Amino acid sequence: MTYTEVKLNKPVLTEGSSGANVKELQILLKDSYHLYTDAIDGVFGANTRNAVKAYQHRVFLNEDGIVEDKTWLALYKGAPIGMPILKEGDKGDLVMLVQKIVIGSKDYRGKIDGKFGSDTEKAVKALQKRTGLPTDGIVEDRTWYELSKLPH
Repeated sequence: MTYTEVKLNKPVLTEGSSGANVKELQILLKDSYHLYTDAIDGVFGANTRNAVKAYQHRVFLNEDGIVEDKTWLALYKGAPIGMPILKEGDKGDLVMLVQKIVIGSKDYRGKIDGKFGSDTEKAVKALQKRTGLPTDGIVEDRTWYELSKLPH
């Protein structure tokens, strides 16, 4: 089952929302991710929005500050959702994102060119080895999770 098949019975939350669901959101952002530092008051204000955006950035979601199904699912899972599998030979913006993250961890010394070549594969393998994952050089769910924990 993919994240698009999962539907939560959670409302869409935006700045100005209030109530128990906002409290739950604030608790998740504060206790689990340390992104929200204000009082748990159930009021979706600017600080809650900024914490949501920071979390969305962390898990590679659209950073709009709106909490809808994808953001709820990522919060409950504690990890990125719906990310594609990337491997040697792939190209594009997500490969470039991986390269930017692993260059910051000193695992990658190649060009940030969006081409998943042998240097990118070696960097992914180094990250996987360091984090106890199988070292296959393929970016899948568990590797996306480890990437989400690195500064980016």
